[in-house]
Amino acid sequence: MKGGFLEKLSINLSNRELGAAYKQSGFCCLPSEALTSEQVKSATMAVSQVRDGHFDTGLPPSAHPGYDPKKLCKINDAHLASSALYNLLTKSQLGTQIAKVTDSSFVQVWATQLLIKPPGSGTNGHVGWHQDRQYWRYWQGEDGLFTAWIALSEVDEKSGPMRFVVNSHQWGFLDKGDFFASDQETLKKNIEDAVDKKWVEEVAVLPIGRISLHHCLTLHGSLANESTKPRISLAVHLRNQHTTPIPENDNYYVSNLEDKRYSPIIFGKM
Repeated sequence: MKGGFLEKLSINLSNRELGAAYKQSGFCCLPSEALTSEQVKSATMAVSQVRDGHFDTGLPPSAHPGYDPKKLCKINDAHLASSALYNLLTKSQLGTQIAKVTDSSFVQVWATQLLIKPPGSGTNGHVGWHQDRQYWRYWQGEDGLFTAWIALSEVDEKSGPMRFVVNSHQWGFLDKGDFFASDQETLKKNIEDAVDKKWVEEVAVLPIGRISLHHCLTLHGSLANESTKPRISLAVHLRNQHTTPIPENDNYYVSNLEDKRYSPIIFGKM
């Protein structure tokens, strides 16, 4: 069963209502005032620079596989390499809006991923059903881990939008998905067999500059980009006061929390 996220964008929800939607469904859409049009414009212009290996900060991303127009490109920590992408996080209302929805006393970025899904990439552009928690085992405290997904291109039904499974964050940690798998139906069957729950999908159709927010246990994935243009987004991984690193864990991501260039606090104070 598939719904339309776009319809929800026209509803003027209060912060309380957005927080309730996030808590109930495991995802929501942030208000449009989180980012200005100029911030979004600067960020979209920066995408091709980072994609092509030009880093105006003098720092590289933590991982850059090179751009292949036949498959999904995932550039880790692109905010290190681009002042426009860094400013999108730190000089906007992103942190404030997230804090209102998640009732956070502080919000900290600990990683980003610039995602470019080329047209015509077919199943090589799929993102398999998964919970982010599968790849985030160096944290303790699941309710304080979430992702803001910023649309840096128009995301419609044909461009391979994100799909969320409603209420799946309430199913617990399943460890059954696979980000890198292309066979969505097999993944879905394996998950459904394990939980025996009703599977309802919401499709995150978003205009450029809008942002979805999802819990680390919310099942999500995406299909092929069947449009004529790349689908571009910045996935921003965040934590609040309810999550701390596992003591003495030396994982790369939790080793940089004191580095405010790498892990800026975008709302409040720790």
